[in-house]
Amino acid sequence: MNKYLVITGASRGIGLATAKLFLEHNFMVINLSRGVCPLSEVIHIPVDLAQSGFEEHLQPRLLPHLENAEMVVLVHNAARLEQDMVNQIQANSFRNILEINVVAPTILNQIVLPAMGNGSAIIYIGSTLSEKAVAGTFSYVTSKHAVVGLMRATCQDLMGTGIHTACVCPGFTDTEMLRTHLNNDQAILEHIKGMNAQHRLIDPEEIAQTIYFAATQPVLNGAVIHANLGQKEA
Repeated sequence: MNKYLVITGASRGIGLATAKLFLEHNFMVINLSRGVCPLSEVIHIPVDLAQSGFEEHLQPRLLPHLENAEMVVLVHNAARLEQDMVNQIQANSFRNILEINVVAPTILNQIVLPAMGNGSAIIYIGSTLSEKAVAGTFSYVTSKHAVVGLMRATCQDLMGTGIHTACVCPGFTDTEMLRTHLNNDQAILEHIKGMNAQHRLIDPEEIAQTIYFAATQPVLNGAVIHANLGQKEA
């Protein structure tokens, strides 16, 4: 079977771990991002998901790769995380984040869906903050709540097509994005390690395994899957 993974943001973190795992399961992997995936087997198509009209340049470069695909897994992994608050955020910054986190997945769905056959899947990457909120991450919380809505609407709209969907919501995962967001403050990192049942950060490979499971199990159609080691609630 000709199996393809189309993933955004596979140059590092969860995206990179996911690309590696799907390669191990004999998928052809296509990365869509500004940064190049370091895995030599991965097909890289450079794209800026925040740029208006990116689909005009992406579609003719992506679709020829999928002409003979029998199964396509589309993983919406790329996201932007900023420190912002409702009373301070600038409109243009908010629009930019929504373009990457919400609008781009919708556009990519429209591009890739014609190539997706029975058994294919669309997997959205949410967050613990897809169904709760903390102060200081207004745009991220808003967009990740929207991602759950995208997945649920996708589930309903694709009924009967043989394509399933799910939203994987990672907890605190040891990625460059998290460490940058926390300014590599070791005290804060140690604090958040204590916010789950195992007192540690999640490995990107653990989230990759969850994504693979969701992508290959149609019974999970419409599910929100929290992969957070059992996060403590305040």
